[in-house]
Amino acid sequence: MSDDTQQPIVVKKIKKGGGGAHGGAWKIAYADFVTAMMAFFLLMWLLGSTAKGDMEGIAEFFKNPLKVSLNGGEGSGDSSSIIKGGGEDLTRSVGQVKRGDVEGHKTINLDAARDPSAVSKGKDAYEFEQRERAQLIDLKGQIEALIEASSTLRALRNQLIMDITPEGLRIQIVDEKNRPMFAQSSDRLQPYTQELLRAIGKALNSVDNRISISGHTDASQYAGGERGFSNWELSSNRANAARRELIAGGLEEGKVIRVVGLADIIPFKPDDPYDPTNRRISIIVMNRKTEQAVLGTNRKVQVGEGRPIDSSRLRTQLEGSQTAGDGAVEQRPPARPETPHAPLKPRITMPSMR
Repeated sequence: MSDDTQQPIVVKKIKKGGGGAHGGAWKIAYADFVTAMMAFFLLMWLLGSTAKGDMEGIAEFFKNPLKVSLNGGEGSGDSSSIIKGGGEDLTRSVGQVKRGDVEGHKTINLDAARDPSAVSKGKDAYEFEQRERAQLIDLKGQIEALIEASSTLRALRNQLIMDITPEGLRIQIVDEKNRPMFAQSSDRLQPYTQELLRAIGKALNSVDNRISISGHTDASQYAGGERGFSNWELSSNRANAARRELIAGGLEEGKVIRVVGLADIIPFKPDDPYDPTNRRISIIVMNRKTEQAVLGTNRKVQVGEGRPIDSSRLRTQLEGSQTAGDGAVEQRPPARPETPHAPLKPRITMPSMR
């Protein structure tokens, strides 16, 4: 066999060992993937936290993005939406709009134009209301100090509730289960209630505000119902008894301009109409606005000047207004020591005291 027919023998020697470095291309791809995932989840978070109105505003912008350049100008870039300008700001019902959306309107106060002092009058009225509120808060503190200064009245502090309402300072004296303000089914005040009302009456003279007194009962009814003596008469009599004690304590008679009985129509605890706290006397030291609403804005009442009504003149006017067929006017005594209704009308037995 010749040498030309023999194939060359190639010997390959492979060195076994650890794999070499593959380069850094994979790191770039991985970084792109992580960045894309971060952007995706950030987008999801933004979509979840964006309000519906903002989303609609963004969609409105992309409907007509050239609106800013065509109709831009003053006020076009001052909105508070996410995308400045562009579409309508659907997150604001009233506010700044872009020029070209609607025609401009200007509101002119004709009253202020005719009377330049109207603005100052409004400012003075606001300052007066603030001073009046401060006076009522100070009066509330005075009454609280009087209660704490007396050992007898201190025991009644849980039955005295005071708060500032839109009508003024409201002072409520409520019943407790074992400490009623009045005798049962009567307008006779307990001695400690008399002392409390007289102390309050003396304190009320420190302000010039008018007074309103209302009586309230619980839902317990008399046997005769509404046809006979009822909670309406009882609450009215108790409110008037409270008025007499306030005046006995030193309150000027002309300051009381309203005494009403509200029966059980405004309970202190609506969820429990038989609760003892529903039986209460409410004294409101009225602010000027409430006083005008009660008396009328343009109405002048002599009682407000601190002078009592002339009873003899009133009686003469009433007698003169009667016709011959009507008979004489009924003359009522000025005061009565006892209310006669308690023994005359039996009551339905209830678990609580009136």
